[in-house]
Amino acid sequence: MKICIFGAGAVGGHVAARLLAASVNATGDETSIVARGLHLAAIQRDGLRLELGPHRHQGRPFAATDAPHTLAAQDVVIVGLKAQALPGAAQAIHSLLKPDGVAVFLLNGIPWWWCHGLAPSPTQVTTGPLMLLDPQGDLWRLLRERSLGCVCHASNEVIAPGVIEGTPGDRWVLGDPVASTSTRLDAVLGLFQQAGFEASASRDLRRDIWRKLLVNASLNTVSALTRLPTLALTTAPELVAQMMGVMQEVMAVAKACGWDFQAQLDDGSLNLAAMLAPGLRPATHRSSMLQDVLAGRSLETEAILGQVLAFAREAGVATPRCDVLLPLLRGLDRSNRLP
Repeated sequence: MKICIFGAGAVGGHVAARLLAASVNATGDETSIVARGLHLAAIQRDGLRLELGPHRHQGRPFAATDAPHTLAAQDVVIVGLKAQALPGAAQAIHSLLKPDGVAVFLLNGIPWWWCHGLAPSPTQVTTGPLMLLDPQGDLWRLLRERSLGCVCHASNEVIAPGVIEGTPGDRWVLGDPVASTSTRLDAVLGLFQQAGFEASASRDLRRDIWRKLLVNASLNTVSALTRLPTLALTTAPELVAQMMGVMQEVMAVAKACGWDFQAQLDDGSLNLAAMLAPGLRPATHRSSMLQDVLAGRSLETEAILGQVLAFAREAGVATPRCDVLLPLLRGLDRSNRLP
């Protein structure tokens, strides 16, 4: 099997390192990497390394390049690019796939393919591409029939070129946008599990996306604006109150769209306070959006918050806290993009 990790940053690099280190690679699978800059140079020179608690996963890819068109056609392309970079890579990802190949998107927030296979809803007007995430519709046109999603519960950071640091306890939830089971989902799930990932198939991929968004839309956004690591955020009562308010608003939007988490709140299986409790991550943990702010990179603003508020407007849901956060994040993103 030919496998390509397209974008081997913090999350994509985690996946790549474990695939490279796993015994599955000894079966003849070829794992290639698309990366760029100093990170790519280090991978080409020394391979890729993941530090995951006491465990180290490392290996050399079959090929590492910043020119994906130089690679052979792939069975599986695992896409680690952030949402804002995807439209510009749609054609390259499409061209990399074999006729029966599949692309797996490791995304935070609402994915570009959200409406594909989604039953009509009176509260959701949009039925095609989401303009905030796929402005020209290229992802929708080229890749919607060939894509799987993955909800990643994994904290990672590139700590040096070619080196990823992860937090143990990661989980990976894979799903097909159009069905709870499929042959292509089974194949990719088997690939992850054979490489030692704690990976499972989602019965409702969009529900799993909303559940992660309850934290991401609050913690990521507030950490980006305050530049505080997770421990500092979750031990400041006034910031916790703000994040809890954002969570409640996102939950209301999810309910209006057809995913109600009230039962999980009532039975205690979804405890919003506990989800933000200190101690769940290392004291030095920085959210992915904060990492991007500090590195001067563009932000996942539209996937994590912008599209949520677009859904809120369609459904008539009030989101006063999020309405303040979104323009501030968009302004921060613009400042990061300035020369």
